Amino acid sequence: MTENVKTYVTEKTKELIAATSCSAEAKEAANAWLEAVGTEKEAEVTKNYIAELEEDIMPIDGLIAFAGSDMGAKVFGDAAKGILAHAEEIKAAGAKYCDCPACAACEAILAKKDEILA
Repeated sequence: MTENVKTYVTEKTKELIAATSCSAEAKEAANAWLEAVGTEKEAEVTKNYIAELEEDIMPIDGLIAFAGSDMGAKVFGDAAKGILAHAEEIKAAGAKYCDCPACAACEAILAKKDEILA
């Protein structure tokens, strides 16, 4: 991974950690990656980090299904209808994933996957 890519991924990783929508597992993997950068564990931890990001990023269709469900209504409360409408709107505009801060950071990092794993 080039220094430019490493700097970019580090910045996006810090954004991911700061996102209130970031899962505990993604936060743990992100912190582990930051600690491993520049060490002999970097390659192994990077693979685990990428795998966690791929698992955690919410496909837009999954968000639409969840926001429109009874469970989505329980989790999001009064905001569920607005989240559903927003998700449908961004899907129509071409979005593949949720655009919350955590998913946006995951998407940005995963867009560099080939460079990260090189």
